[in-house]
Amino acid sequence: MIKKLVCIQCPMGCKLIVNIDESNNNILKIEGNKCLRGIDYANDEIKDPKRILTSSVKVNGGDLPLVSVKTDRPIPKKLIKEIMSILKEIEINGPIKRGDIIIKNILNSGANIVATRSIKKKA
Repeated sequence: MIKKLVCIQCPMGCKLIVNIDESNNNILKIEGNKCLRGIDYANDEIKDPKRILTSSVKVNGGDLPLVSVKTDRPIPKKLIKEIMSILKEIEINGPIKRGDIIIKNILNSGANIVATRSIKKKA
């Protein structure tokens, strides 16, 4: 099986062609990369894709009703739906400072959910 990817590890945006053995999902060949980061990206994207997750969380007692949040490192793509369900249900109290950890080590992923902006206490 052939899978086409665009590498996002640097501004070059190399068009990668990955030849995969369908019987065991092993990568047979990677073409189109201009640096070693393309090989690493293709391996990760095929075997265990990861993403930075951005969202928002409800705030009680803040000058805004929501605070924007993100993971502080990439998480496995397969966890995104479950993490979004968790974020949908939680409410935190203001004030909040940018960089505050909202949830530590979410789903044992090694990633923290952190606030990406500050929220003042409601006047």
